[in-house]
Formats: sequence, C-alpha cells, structure tokens
Amino acid sequence: MKRKILVFCLVALMAVVAGIAFYGYREQAPAATTEPGPELNFSLPDLQDVPQSIAQWRGKILLVNFWATWCPPCLKEIPEFVKLQAEYQDRGVQFVGIALEDKQPVLDYQSRVKVNYPLLIGGEDAAMLAQRLGNLINTVPFTVIVDPQGKIVHRQLGELSREKILEVIEPLLPPN
Repeated sequence: MKRKILVFCLVALMAVVAGIAFYGYREQAPAATTEPGPELNFSLPDLQDVPQSIAQWRGKILLVNFWATWCPPCLKEIPEFVKLQAEYQDRGVQFVGIALEDKQPVLDYQSRVKVNYPLLIGGEDAAMLAQRLGNLINTVPFTVIVDPQGKIVHRQLGELSREKILEVIEPLLPPN
C-alpha cells in the first residue's frame, strides 16, 4: 500500500513539474519574439502541387499557422482566421496555413470548409520548420505572426484567439 501511495505521489509530482515547465515556456514565448528570429525563407507546395515561396508575401503582416485536420483546436480557430482574412486583407494582412500532413485530408477539409487563404502542404518537413521558428515542444496549432519587415513579433503555442491576433496586428497595420 505504501508503495502505491509513493508511486502515485511521484507521478503527481512529475505532472505538476511538467505543467509548470509548460506554463513557464508559454509565458516566456512572447519574450523570445523580441530576439531576431530565423528568416522566413521556405517554399512548400499548395493544394495543386505548385511550390509557393513565403517570400511572395513579404511586406505584409503574415500569420503562418501550422495545423492538421486531426487537431480539434486547429479546426476550431480556422473559421475565425477566415473571417479575419476577409476583414483585413485590404490592410496588408495575409494568413497562410501549413498542414502537417499529406494533401488528401487537407483537400477533403477544403471541400467542406472554404478557406480563403493559401493552404500549403508541409508534412514532416513542416514540423521541422515549425521547430526552427520556435515550436520547441512540437504542438499544434502553432502560429507565428510576422511584421511587414519580416521579423517574427509573436509566437503562439496552441489556439490563437481573435483578441490576441488583433492585439498583435493592430499596431502593425497601416493607417486606415
């Protein structure tokens, strides 16, 4: 009986330590955005297998979202991204979705939910790219927000709310 209690306490302690470490990482993530990040310089195929270079969106406020069709929080945030893309595209905001999977599930999703921004297929390469951009714990969704000069100004592990997006992009937007 004492051994079971000891094992239980040890497991509980490990869970608390892991939770604190994860929470601490999340709290520190915005501070990491003030340091120069890696240059966004990559190309991935779109749903028609045409390579798309991220460079084509330089000069815009870029929201690069790493996601997957099997990820419920990813699917939850996409409708808001669609709305924001429609509202802010004329002000220089561009969303880009990078799927961490094969093309077919993304095509199936796109046929059901009309996404109005580019969806690129990254597969396993996208996970390495996300890690290079600051997703050290390989979570999805993961989003980076990049200013018009190409500097990463925000990294978001997990779901990104409309309120947080507006908080980050409003100061970057050109006057209306």
